[in-house]
Amino acid sequence: MNIDPATGLLENTSCLPSPNMDERPEGAAIDLIVVHSISLPPGEFGGDWIGKFFCNELPADAHPYFEHIHAQRVSAHALILRDGSVVQFVPFHMRAWHAGESCFRGRERCNDFSIGIELEGTDTLEFEDAQYAALAELIRALRYRYPDLRSGQVAGHSEISPGRKTDPGTGFDWARLKSLLA
Repeated sequence: MNIDPATGLLENTSCLPSPNMDERPEGAAIDLIVVHSISLPPGEFGGDWIGKFFCNELPADAHPYFEHIHAQRVSAHALILRDGSVVQFVPFHMRAWHAGESCFRGRERCNDFSIGIELEGTDTLEFEDAQYAALAELIRALRYRYPDLRSGQVAGHSEISPGRKTDPGTGFDWARLKSLLA
């Protein structure tokens, strides 16, 4: 994977531009990667509901769960589907709205200094081999493009928003990711 330095977009990757982004604060160093998990409807995979959600196009009447979330304005920089394919929503140099109320090592507002990567999945199901391979490849590309990420700071949403979020959950194998990045 290569990231175009001018656009902050992955080359040769599907992109669905999300309006749920803005500029990072002046001088903010990108030095954290946050791993999330999502499935829409919960526990179901496939389809384009996640993309519609991040692009503010989720129809409230398409599923009972959507009634509760369709008006939320959230995004992630990228989504890794179950087959390992990647969809980008926000250029990496921009601030995606993925972390919400959050704190990492004493620093609040993690959206200011992090990149959010969603994995299609749930908190309890195992993720696919292809997802781990794509995640490791994406992290390597991000570390190459953004030197402040080379320190290796990767956290789960649950770590930066404890008590509020549980993803990527028990189904995510942190040791496996660390091994792939070694």
